[in-house]
Amino acid sequence: MSTFKAPKGTYDLIPPDSATFLAVREAIAAPLRNSGYGYIETPGFENVELFARGVGESTDIVTKEMYAFETKGGDRLALRPEGTASVLRAALEANLHKAGNLPVKVWYSGSYYRYERPQKGRYRHFSQVGAEAIGAEDPALDAELIILADQAYRSLGLSNFRILLNSLGDKECRPVYRTALQDFLRGLDLDEDTLRRAEINPLRVLDDKRESVQKQLGDAPLLRDYLCDACKAYHEEVRELITAAGVAFEDDPKLVRGLDYYTRTTFEFVHDGLGSQSAVGGGGRYDGLSEMIGGPALPSVGWALGVDRTVLALEAEGVELELPATTSVFAVPLGEEARRVLFAKVTELRKNGIAADFSYGGKGLKGAMKNANRSGARYTIVAGERDLADGVVQLKDMESGEQTAVGVNEIVAELEARLG
Repeated sequence: MSTFKAPKGTYDLIPPDSATFLAVREAIAAPLRNSGYGYIETPGFENVELFARGVGESTDIVTKEMYAFETKGGDRLALRPEGTASVLRAALEANLHKAGNLPVKVWYSGSYYRYERPQKGRYRHFSQVGAEAIGAEDPALDAELIILADQAYRSLGLSNFRILLNSLGDKECRPVYRTALQDFLRGLDLDEDTLRRAEINPLRVLDDKRESVQKQLGDAPLLRDYLCDACKAYHEEVRELITAAGVAFEDDPKLVRGLDYYTRTTFEFVHDGLGSQSAVGGGGRYDGLSEMIGGPALPSVGWALGVDRTVLALEAEGVELELPATTSVFAVPLGEEARRVLFAKVTELRKNGIAADFSYGGKGLKGAMKNANRSGARYTIVAGERDLADGVVQLKDMESGEQTAVGVNEIVAELEARLG
């Protein structure tokens, strides 16, 4: 046993389960790559102020959950708790918005970190795939991203997820609602921290998961009743475009999500098979975030989908992904000459795109065939001195058990033909 263990609230991805995570990432990314989104990757840590300004100083993420530290040089950094602020910072720094082709459409995949109470579906280190469309205010972009996420989930075989949709208004209508909500919250029996949060950003209180708070919010004013005409029209067009695409959704007037930068469209993907941690992803429009972090006005929209949560959703529905075999051919040499010949053939098979492995360590036939079985290979190549003297190897079909002699120089072509 190792002396060390993975830190509390984290997990290791190891074979064979890691193959499912890779397949989920690929499935989420595939519709994005097919829709003009280019890949972007940012550092695992950023300046603390980037998240304090962008995510919001009143959010739980910044006040309670962010891993912040000071470097030896005195810089205040934080492990990234989410992806949008980092991606927008990178886009601004590289002047992607000045290239003349807006919106800038990018997708990303990586690990994120939040100090939370560990439980199933909520980790301190977690994986997400995200997408951002930067620099355009268009209901069609909002709809596009929701449709692409729906497409990704359905390509994985998921069906029991729901899309919740709301509008958070903009700088014209939200201040009126903010005042009405603050007046309402001041009349409730809330603790000092929650009341203080209500003064900074009252929408955060609506996102409070504590039952003692939620049961008092039944009569809270709803933002949809305060939307200006422009926000109403914008939201209605998003709804119409999603509906026309055949994507079902539910209007949720209390949906606010946990980040301060959202404006207008906000949405969440939930799976009821996951218990209390039902959200598998979400996002929305963040038209003012660029200015918050020192950039120009760049209306934008994006989402992030949790890879770990999506894997749990697949398990909840009993969906087993069809994963490609890690090994199609396994070579078993018997003797030094066979070891040299078969190693060369394995190398040739790999160059031709066939997944092949080799019996290392000089095992005997019985031990090597056990390894071949464990590898999941469809075919095994076996060769000893007598086979090579005859210019052949033995090709065994691991499903039928049938074994045939094939010429050494023909084995690669034979396997290419059999494996298609």
